Amino acid sequence: MIFVRYASFLAALCGVAIACPASEAAFGQVSCPPVEELTHDLPADPTEAMRHIRYLADDRLEGREVGSRGAWCAGEYIAGALRSLGLTPVGSNHDFFHRFSVRKGVRLGSANALRVAGRAYMIDSEWVPLGFSASGHMEHALVYGGHGLTGDASGGNDGEAGKDDAEAAGGEYARMDISGRIVVVEWGDPDAPHGMSLRGDSHFKAMEASGRGAAALLVLAPDGMRLPDLSDETRAALSIPVIMVSGDAAGTIRTAAQEGSAAGLAVDIAPETAEARNVVALLPGVHPDRAHEYIIVGAHYDHLGFGGDGSLAPDSRDVHNGADDNASGVAAVIEIARQLTDGPPLDRGVLFMAFTGEEKGLWGSARFVAEPTVPLDDAAAMLNFDMVGRMQDRTLTVFGTGTAEEWDDVLDDANADLSEPLAVAGVADGYGPSDHSSFYAEGIPVLHFFTNTHEDYHRPSDDWQKVNGEGVDLVVELASGVVRRLAGAEAAEAVALTAVAQPRPSPGGGSASSTSGYGAAYLGSIPDMTPRDAGVRLTGVRVGSPAEEGGLRGGDIVGEFAGKPIADIYAYTYALREQSPGDVVKIVVERDGEEVTLEVTLGARK
Repeated sequence: MIFVRYASFLAALCGVAIACPASEAAFGQVSCPPVEELTHDLPADPTEAMRHIRYLADDRLEGREVGSRGAWCAGEYIAGALRSLGLTPVGSNHDFFHRFSVRKGVRLGSANALRVAGRAYMIDSEWVPLGFSASGHMEHALVYGGHGLTGDASGGNDGEAGKDDAEAAGGEYARMDISGRIVVVEWGDPDAPHGMSLRGDSHFKAMEASGRGAAALLVLAPDGMRLPDLSDETRAALSIPVIMVSGDAAGTIRTAAQEGSAAGLAVDIAPETAEARNVVALLPGVHPDRAHEYIIVGAHYDHLGFGGDGSLAPDSRDVHNGADDNASGVAAVIEIARQLTDGPPLDRGVLFMAFTGEEKGLWGSARFVAEPTVPLDDAAAMLNFDMVGRMQDRTLTVFGTGTAEEWDDVLDDANADLSEPLAVAGVADGYGPSDHSSFYAEGIPVLHFFTNTHEDYHRPSDDWQKVNGEGVDLVVELASGVVRRLAGAEAAEAVALTAVAQPRPSPGGGSASSTSGYGAAYLGSIPDMTPRDAGVRLTGVRVGSPAEEGGLRGGDIVGEFAGKPIADIYAYTYALREQSPGDVVKIVVERDGEEVTLEVTLGARK
């Protein structure tokens, strides 16, 4: 499930309530761990679901981060399991994989150089370009901007030389002429807990400096901070070079900037890409009039790798195995497939999917919706399984019950068939920080099965030994009954769902919340978080939101917001965060190949 902090970073846009090149050829040369080797230590008579979880959550799959070797092996395992059930491959190349490329860090070229006041600084040890930097070379005057917080007087680095100057520069930064200069700023926001805030983010500072005509941005790391790992970056390049300087070099350059010295800078980096893969398999339907229709049963299989962005143990670089999040959901999907293939033929088909890139922002499901391998209009419903491995007291939460009129009856009937029914709590909202949102934005009724969060969420301690295997089996049994009712079997006719649009948001509360802070501006768009070359594609808008009332639609590509160019999801978020409730903003979108300008009055969350 998407990390809560990342989800809240985007909440003002979408109203979500709460979260080396890697090529097929390269991974094809790597041997994935044998199943028997990774499942030998399971308790006696383990269920098949626990076998899947044990394999996917092993340290040797290294946290299954999108585009990694571990994700490659996980995809191979899932495809093999679905293949063994006799399902039909419906991937990009008529195999089991729906493929797409993702940005996966950057690599350094040979022409990186930094020289200030006659001294050359060493790449990798004293400075590095940040992963979202542009390439380029220049020689310009330095200007010191304190913490680079527009309109705020900000202090320097706790006790460091230059604190008084930093305070003065911080108050003046908004009025400085930084056009054509290399701007030097301190890392972070001294007024925020742990120094972290949106305005203190280096990416935010770089975008603002670029918009004011700066030639480049140099970020001075505080004492003890390591230079960043370039392999972690997934954001697109900005329009100016951005670098980070650490250690003694930071102090020397701070002084040089305060004195107005000149600097020569050359940044030479290139993006790395990796192949990402959704797993896709079909159990065909048999009814002459309904066989082309299908039910989607899906779960994401990626997780956080070795931590970093998204981890709730931010200082840890241990493997984040994600046993509950979301090896448990993948295991449920495979076992639902097993139960349905062992049963009588179904009138409608069932499309089984394992998504990648969910933790980065629903990349896999959003890409499938944009580039489906089967007609999306034939999808009757989507069932999502994200974190179903920690059931307690036979209690299950199911989101999306308000997305079709028949959901309550379907769930109640399937639950009644269990030998001991579960305590099922239904939540109406069809949007949320997981892959079902991508399909609900297309008007498809959805359900999301969930057994709640826990203290191991997004930490290395989310391991297979803590999974409630019997609880996963109960989810499988209930969900299989739901799918049979939707798909139809033997004498039972397939349930025809009546889709229900997202309810209008109630002013100031409920699941219609769509801001990242009280009193902030609210738009209500649902962005497609898959990276693009330019702009932000909307998968949909909330009913009754300012976005809908202002004329925004799903499929629009936002290129400009309130006079600011929108290069990516971060620029979109920053632009909205600068507005206030009641502001009327112009939004320029590309729609069906044409430019459309809209005026939207922003709302508020109270």
